[in-house]
Amino acid sequence: MAKSKVGQTVESLGDYLKEQRVSSRLSLRQLADQAGVSNPYLSQIERGLRKPSADVLQQIAKALRISAEQLYVRAGILSPEDLQDRGERSVELAVLADPGLSERQKQSLLDVYASFLALNGGPNGVSGTGRDDES
Repeated sequence: MAKSKVGQTVESLGDYLKEQRVSSRLSLRQLADQAGVSNPYLSQIERGLRKPSADVLQQIAKALRISAEQLYVRAGILSPEDLQDRGERSVELAVLADPGLSERQKQSLLDVYASFLALNGGPNGVSGTGRDDES
């Protein structure tokens, strides 16, 4: 049975989380308590049935003492290339990590930011004219 790319990403995220939890010698209940999520919800994430938000991933990463960015990659929120060039991607990581924004607001901000980068000629903000336009 073929799985979609999203399904594979979520499943590998769940497997990865379970590996990290077991290696940290935490029960499912302990990790759920430390991350501030329900036990059934965490179980569904580990089994690949749910795709958690960036906020939930950040809470889980903090509880496991691992990199939230790696969880974002596993969940398909960031690509591995995003981590290779953290300086240029710090805006995206900051938006994803902001607990004061909803998931929809985060995605909207990232979409606007990406459109500005594309308009200016790429991730370095170099316009097609070779100068920065102040508009």
